[in-house]
Amino acid sequence: MRRRTLLAGLGSAVLIPPSALALAGCSDDSGSSGFTAGGDGKPGANASGSKVTGTVNFLFYGDAAGVKDYQNLFTKFAAFAPGITVKVTGIAAKTWADFANQVSTRLAGGQTIDVIQIATEGQAIFASKNLLEPLDPYIQKDQAYVDEYYKDNPPKFKDWMQQHASPDGKTYFIPGSYNTMALYVSGKIFEKAGVEVPTEWTWDEFLQIGKTIKEKTGAYFHAAGAGQFTDVMTWLTNNGASILNEDWTQPTLNTPQAIEALTFAKSLVDLGLSPKPGGTYDAPTLMAQGKLATFGGGRWPTPPLRKLKAIEGVQMVPWPKKATAGSPIGWDAWPILKESKNKDAAWELIKYFMTPDYGKLFAVNGGAVPGRISVANSTAFTNDAPANMPLLVKLADIATPVPGIARGAEAQTAVEQAWLQGISGTTDPAKALGTAQTKLQGLMGS
Repeated sequence: MRRRTLLAGLGSAVLIPPSALALAGCSDDSGSSGFTAGGDGKPGANASGSKVTGTVNFLFYGDAAGVKDYQNLFTKFAAFAPGITVKVTGIAAKTWADFANQVSTRLAGGQTIDVIQIATEGQAIFASKNLLEPLDPYIQKDQAYVDEYYKDNPPKFKDWMQQHASPDGKTYFIPGSYNTMALYVSGKIFEKAGVEVPTEWTWDEFLQIGKTIKEKTGAYFHAAGAGQFTDVMTWLTNNGASILNEDWTQPTLNTPQAIEALTFAKSLVDLGLSPKPGGTYDAPTLMAQGKLATFGGGRWPTPPLRKLKAIEGVQMVPWPKKATAGSPIGWDAWPILKESKNKDAAWELIKYFMTPDYGKLFAVNGGAVPGRISVANSTAFTNDAPANMPLLVKLADIATPVPGIARGAEAQTAVEQAWLQGISGTTDPAKALGTAQTKLQGLMGS
């Protein structure tokens, strides 16, 4: 896998498909499959009790492989809502803006779409296009059901949805799974270097350990990159900085803390602790080969590590901190389209996404943290995974949402270009971030 392709996929970590890395290799192919949940028509123990029937057209950002993954996640939908047929379609778009445009084109062409999976980066884009149906009447109808779901979610989820995905105060999304960021650390490489894996560390300690690892083993210490979510936000949030201010009204990419973060990331490349930008490598494979000691990730690198049979000895460690401990966070969410022909059936599908049954199915092979805390702390999520995987759940308490403004695709490009210029040494970090800051101000109209 080409490095920039991997980073592109990881940059969409908040995309959170069941097969996260399948999306890293997004191509032009898209998938579509219709199926009737089937079953014997008798409600199961977790049945919704609804008499609604009909077809729900579910659309997500992904390819044909993702369609199969979703079908596996719908295996218990038959018992939940007998009589409702789900048709799953994936669009392997290049960006969320491209995805939104393709959805708009399909709607204009008369295609029926009822429910979409949308990650943080795309939520404002869809809300700005006036494509979504307010969910407030449905939530009020099933208030206790929804309240129970939110009680088992990270406490800040509900507020984040209101702050960043409800531009007019109405509710358009129910949040699902999410990704925070930690470090995957190879205990085998640390042991070979005679270094104990820390439970937390500062930037100075991180740098010193990296030098020792490099000297004793020859392995690269860290996979530095320029992905907005995976590389930029991680260093920023661990130095008290972010791309935008808290209410996403002003860019803050040229603060002294942000410049210090980019300068530190550049030092990893300058010292040879990270491969030079622009090469080709796959971080899980390099770690499995004993050539890379750490790389950043949420849940999504776990499935490829399983395929490599390289889970043993790997553990999750918090990102090293400077001014404060932090992590980016992104989440997927489900809206109902305004043009949906069967909104009641669409709401039943969203209710299914909130069930523990769906969460457990997702926890086993999914590329993100299940929204329900009880599921994320269960063996369904922790079996056959790196040690300390529940760290991803704890990080939600201190996390900063990755920005998802209406012109998010252009903003992300500006941020990542500046970060790449900085870590590669082609542009001074302060100058690179200053230029990106100006671009962001223009995109946000400030």
